[in-house]
Amino acid sequence: MFQLHTKDLAWERGSPSPLGATWTSKGINFALFSEHALDITLCLFWPHSKHPFVEIPLDPETNKTGLIWHILIQNLPSEELEYGFRISNPKDSFDPNTILLDPYAKGVNTGHIWGYKDMQQGDYSLRGKVIADAPFDWGNDSPPKIPADKLVIYEMLVRGFTQDASSQAKAPGTFLAIIEKIPYLKSLGVNAIELMPIFEFDECENKRINPKTGQKLKNAWGYSTVNFFAPMNRYSSTQSWTGAMDDFRYLVKEMHKNGIEVYLDVVYNHTAEGKEDGPIFSFKGIDNPIYYMISPEGKYLDFSGTGNTFNANHPIVSDLILNSLRYWVSEMHVDGFRFDLASCLTRDQDGTPLSNPPLIEAITSDPILANVKLIAEAWDAGGLYQVGNFPCDGTWFEWNGKFRDVVRRFIKGTNDQSGEFAKAMTGSQDLYGKKSRPYHSINFVTAHDGYTLRDLVSYQDKHNLDNGENNQDGANQNDSWNCGHEGETQDRKINQIRERQMRNLHLALMVAIGTPMLLMGDEYGHTKKGNNNTYCQDNALNWFLWDNLKKNKDFVRFYQKMLQFRHENPLLMRKEFLTDSDVTWHGLMPNQANWGAENRFIAYTLHDPAHSQPIYIAFNAGFQPAHIHLPDPPKGKKWYRVADTSLKSPQDVCDSPKSQPPLKRIYDLPEYSAMIAKAL
Repeated sequence: MFQLHTKDLAWERGSPSPLGATWTSKGINFALFSEHALDITLCLFWPHSKHPFVEIPLDPETNKTGLIWHILIQNLPSEELEYGFRISNPKDSFDPNTILLDPYAKGVNTGHIWGYKDMQQGDYSLRGKVIADAPFDWGNDSPPKIPADKLVIYEMLVRGFTQDASSQAKAPGTFLAIIEKIPYLKSLGVNAIELMPIFEFDECENKRINPKTGQKLKNAWGYSTVNFFAPMNRYSSTQSWTGAMDDFRYLVKEMHKNGIEVYLDVVYNHTAEGKEDGPIFSFKGIDNPIYYMISPEGKYLDFSGTGNTFNANHPIVSDLILNSLRYWVSEMHVDGFRFDLASCLTRDQDGTPLSNPPLIEAITSDPILANVKLIAEAWDAGGLYQVGNFPCDGTWFEWNGKFRDVVRRFIKGTNDQSGEFAKAMTGSQDLYGKKSRPYHSINFVTAHDGYTLRDLVSYQDKHNLDNGENNQDGANQNDSWNCGHEGETQDRKINQIRERQMRNLHLALMVAIGTPMLLMGDEYGHTKKGNNNTYCQDNALNWFLWDNLKKNKDFVRFYQKMLQFRHENPLLMRKEFLTDSDVTWHGLMPNQANWGAENRFIAYTLHDPAHSQPIYIAFNAGFQPAHIHLPDPPKGKKWYRVADTSLKSPQDVCDSPKSQPPLKRIYDLPEYSAMIAKAL
């Protein structure tokens, strides 16, 4: 280690910009915002040491410009160095001896071994890493710039994707392990991955115990941000000082080489500091009333469901979020962001919803963010639901929760859903038609929240006891149907219906106008045993089980072939909404649609004026077979079956429709089935 005597150090006033720790030709400049601090002391540490090797009080007369405290330290080594701040603040009763993490730190001094050290231990302070230089050879890297109408998004958990031994990854559970699976992702047919949170978080913060195993539960998903710039050290394959940065950048570079975009699921709506009794490691101690929404009584306003809400539309906090986003785009080459509980970011500092929230407008108009995909989860835990009405529409994509709900209800046979299902399948024009495009609707049937595709057809009720919350966590309304038995069964008929329903749901997602999003593991029928909130399960419930790709190869084939069908048919990937001439609705008879409350049969033709190859799609969610009269195909063409979810593999989806006889005028579609035909 570099031998440094504090008498060798020298310091001067420094600069208020940029915030954070920055190497200059003279030394390291430290700059920190705090409006309410009385005194600030900069503390410098050697890595892994409990105590600072030097503490330097900042003089408010010299080392302060406006509300920014700053100092430049000379003669510091260019090797590994950690730093933090002690702050005396009259606004709060927080301990001034607590070492506070800089919000602008580009790295955090956490370990590299998953689950090894609890950040909440009393002798462990979170500190920023001083990163002097982190060069990376991007080569000729450029974003794939996948057209919005061509996107297929795959949501994945970094650790869960390769942690299981069946992945045979060299460094399981890491950024680099995902690179090994790029050929698989390409073969599946996805062109964008959406990574669940990768910002530094504490996987050990959950204090609950699994009542079955007695083991301590983890924060497996990471929706509990510690810092908005630092990538998760436990997702790195190495313990080097910039290992997480390097591995993540390499992942992005390799994805781009293979034409796959990388999106981050970002959590700017709250932090890991929790409510009043939560830990203090950064924002609370630096300037609690600035960074959080606080009630007049001094309590945290909670629109995130986690104990606190980030004060996103305060100018200082907005700047922090903007700078974080810019950093991940400019330095890490990220292609897009999915904003967790984005409606929190549209609230004023007292929690009032804003029609023109400054942060959202700033993100939308920022030149560095101009070409990235912006995806809003357009609701929050405070009851603000903005699906189809998120601010700055026309730019932002939205998780279409209404699509999810309607498709689930119709496919399982719920009454009075046919009209809503038709709207969902044709681009949700009722939600997005005024100011947006069809692709702004992120269509999904499953996501990390809620049931997997397999569990959606296997469980009527949630089974979350393993989470240690007495089955009180997770959504109670899931629009699921267990097909006649709760959970796993050996009943052949029930399992046949379940397989069919899984195909129906996937087929619906693949032919729906809009941007499809897939959930990791659904392609082989992953089950979480009815647990619809596996945020705390660091085990096979959240891990991709690679052996199951072979065990369930028939469903995997159907899943992949339907993705292929989507990519090959521009009629399903539209830039504009459908007009009356683009679609014709049918019932059992052509041109005779039935929108009655008890109707469970929907059919329609998507017309193709350019190539005269229309697509006929039919869903029979009823309890009886449907005796269908197909419409007339274009002159000189015949209908050929592309898919029928009632048939066994490989007949369920055809590699070459014209390799089989053309369809007759009448087609019998069994109960709980869907089919696609194409005029060729």
